[in-house]
Amino acid sequence: MSTTSRRALSARPIPMPSTAQPQKSRAEVPAEFDDIVVWAAWLYYEDRLNQSEIAAMLGVSRASVVNYLQEARERGAVLITMDAGVVARSSLSRALATKFGLAEALVVPLPPNADATQHLTALGAAGARQLERLVNPGETLCVSWGKTVLAVADAITHRVDDVTVVQVTGAAMGKPEFSAELCSAIMARNLGAVSMNLHAPAVLSSAALCAALKREPALQHQFDLIRNAQTIVFGLGGLGPESTMRVANIASQAEIDAYVDDGAEAVLICRFLNAEGEQVRRDLDWQMMGIELDELRAIPRRLCVAGGPTKVAALRAALKGGYATHLVTDMDTATALLD
Repeated sequence: MSTTSRRALSARPIPMPSTAQPQKSRAEVPAEFDDIVVWAAWLYYEDRLNQSEIAAMLGVSRASVVNYLQEARERGAVLITMDAGVVARSSLSRALATKFGLAEALVVPLPPNADATQHLTALGAAGARQLERLVNPGETLCVSWGKTVLAVADAITHRVDDVTVVQVTGAAMGKPEFSAELCSAIMARNLGAVSMNLHAPAVLSSAALCAALKREPALQHQFDLIRNAQTIVFGLGGLGPESTMRVANIASQAEIDAYVDDGAEAVLICRFLNAEGEQVRRDLDWQMMGIELDELRAIPRRLCVAGGPTKVAALRAALKGGYATHLVTDMDTATALLD
């Protein structure tokens, strides 16, 4: 077995060793897992629960958990990385992909009574595993910004040769802990990639100035990279009082409220969407330095990582609008999207 700390799950069924038959679990296996062995391995290697905690959760003995983990290794289910394809093949994931026309959806469980930090960490880890599957050597990867994107960047554990990471929005004045430039830099560092930052503010003082800056050779080169990218990873925001868009100091509260009055329910890379996934435009849009939604749609692989009750309406809007080809979310959010 590898000495690395990251593991992968697969779901190739083999008979359980006859010398170690564990007792039957009193817990129902979640729909996201083919059987209890894969579930136990996920809880141990990805959620970092210890064997006693897993035994209590599954309603079995600790010895049974040991047997489950041993079987996972004998199956070849425990490898170096988390194979996001295992969970992506679940019934809930397939239903999401079918409903919204996605190439793939990855629906992950959360630890019992998970708090906001654990929720974000779980989404980030799953997003990282999915991104590692999608990105190929030698390609350009576009990176958005926000708490979830930063969690994905932090969770990257595998390097990919000759990748260029491109920042797709300008710099904001507030919340540097999840700024666009930080998300891009950490993503590039963990992938072993080159980072191309967008050296301009997220919002300019006038539409004329924004248009003029986009004609500068350095920024023209940046947008050429964006237009030739193969993959983009982004989060998604609502417009509630604590939403990322409201605390990031990109637009004023009055400006955001004006979008809401015009029907906006979601923010996708600083662009506003209504419930049907259509862009809501105001004068501020022409002052924004960053990727346009038609440029986003032109990127072949578009990975959206988002979840939680405050993101359901925003996610539904973005999925209706066809902005994602791949989705990573949690089970409760997935269920709500399918209702």
